[in-house]
Amino acid sequence: MSYYKPLQYAVPPEEEGFLLKTILQKRLGVSRKLLSRVKLTEKGIMLNGERVYISVKVAAGDLVEVRMELEESEDIMPQEMPLDIIFEDDELLILAKKAGMIVHPTQGHYVNTIANGVVHYWREKGETVRFRPIHRLDQETSGVLAIAKNAFVHQQISEQMIAHVVQKEYLALVHGVVEQDEGTIDAPIDRNPDEPHIRIVIESGYRAVTHYKVEQRYAIMTLVRLRLETGRTHQIRVHMKYIGHPLLGDKMYGPEELSTDSGQAESLNTICPNSTIIERQALHAARLGFVHPRTREWIQFDAPLPEDMTKAIEQVKELS
Repeated sequence: MSYYKPLQYAVPPEEEGFLLKTILQKRLGVSRKLLSRVKLTEKGIMLNGERVYISVKVAAGDLVEVRMELEESEDIMPQEMPLDIIFEDDELLILAKKAGMIVHPTQGHYVNTIANGVVHYWREKGETVRFRPIHRLDQETSGVLAIAKNAFVHQQISEQMIAHVVQKEYLALVHGVVEQDEGTIDAPIDRNPDEPHIRIVIESGYRAVTHYKVEQRYAIMTLVRLRLETGRTHQIRVHMKYIGHPLLGDKMYGPEELSTDSGQAESLNTICPNSTIIERQALHAARLGFVHPRTREWIQFDAPLPEDMTKAIEQVKELS
C-alpha cells in the first residue's frame, strides 16, 4: 500500500498526557471524517513508528504520524492539453484558468475540462493523485484555480473558506461609470422563482456580501476589484447588476434588462456593441490567498488580466 507524504507532529513537553485523538484533531487539524478514514488503513495513524489506537496518551518527544493512501481519479479520462501552472508542490497545484474551460467533467461533458488535463499531467509525471478542486470557477470566468493533492489539504482550505480566512479577489469590467470609489453590497440572493437557473436579489434569500473598489474609470465602463465575503452562486454578477453596473459580456445578467437614468449601458452598446468588446462575462479571479495547510505560512497567487479583457479596455479607450 502506498501513501502520501505523512503529516508529522513532535509532542512538546507541555502536551504530555494528552490523548492522541486530541493531538490529531487540535494540533494536526485532522477532521473527524478524515480521521475515520485513516484509522482503517494499515499505517494510517502511527506513534513512534507503531500503529496505535487514538485513545492512547502521548508522551513528550513522541512522533505522531498520519498517512493517507494514494488515490487516483479513475473516472476522469486523461487528456493532454496546455496548462498554465502558477505554482506546484507536494500538496497543491495552482493554475491560471483560461476563460471557456470547464473545471470538472459533467454529464454529457466528459472531456476538454481542466480535470482531464491535470490528470494527464500528473500521470505523465508519475504522480498518483486524485483531482480535488478547492473551489470552482464558472466556465466563462478566468483566473487563479487551486487544486488539492490530498484529502487533508482539501479539508484544511475548505475550513479556511468557511472561517473567511481565504482571500479571493476578482477583477471585472462593468457597464457604466461607478461613482463611489469603494463600497459594500449586502443584499440577499436566491433563485428566481420564475426562472430557477437565474439568481436574483430577494429579501427572503441567503445573505450575500460583496466588497468592491474602483481600479479605473473609463468613459462608459469601469474596472472594479471585488472581494467576496460570502460565496453565493453568481454572486458578483447578480450584485453588480443590482447596483446598476452589470458585467460586460454577461449574457444572463447583462444590460438588456437594465434601466438606468444615465443611459450609460445603452451608450456602451451604441459606441461599441457588446459582442465586439468581449465574448464572455468580463470576470477574472485575480488573486487567491490562504494559509498553506502543511507549512502554516500565508501564500498568495496572482493571475494577470487576460488578453480579452485587456483588449476590451483598449477598444473602449479608442472608441469612447
